[in-house]
Amino acid sequence: MIEIRIHGRGGQGAVMAAEMLAKAAFYEGHQVQAFPFFGVERRGAPVESYVRIDNKPIRLRAHIYEPDYLLVFDQRLFDQVDVFDGLKKKGLVFANAVDYKPKNKMITVVVYDMASVVKKFLGRDIVNTAMVYWFAQQTGLIKLENVIKAVKEVFHDRPEILEKNIKLIRELKRELN
Repeated sequence: MIEIRIHGRGGQGAVMAAEMLAKAAFYEGHQVQAFPFFGVERRGAPVESYVRIDNKPIRLRAHIYEPDYLLVFDQRLFDQVDVFDGLKKKGLVFANAVDYKPKNKMITVVVYDMASVVKKFLGRDIVNTAMVYWFAQQTGLIKLENVIKAVKEVFHDRPEILEKNIKLIRELKRELN
């Protein structure tokens, strides 16, 4: 089973990112589970969401305590929340950050300034679609066409936002290759 924990702030789309990631993995034929965890709902407060991906039914119904992957939507969370808590030894962290080096040299953090790219297309730094696309592109766990299919399903009722996110994905495809 692959377990992914997403760290973000309220309003950054961490919950929707888990949904997109789960849908994309489902389109690949996997069993999936996605769910959020947050306290008092307010914009800017730390939020976690979780995704499990497996080839057999997922019976576990608990938070993800030992993730294989972390997606961190806001670099400032490194100083406010123990995002690395429980990360598996060979775990990998994808961070929307300008520059970040973990204090623990055993942890691999891959950084990219997603917020700057996203602002060009959305006008705001809601990085959920970009982070899901980047994760799929870097890990190869999910085909990119399934990410696009999931994005289309999630935003099907908001055509303007869908169009902007598809343009964003096209730009990321050029930038990340």
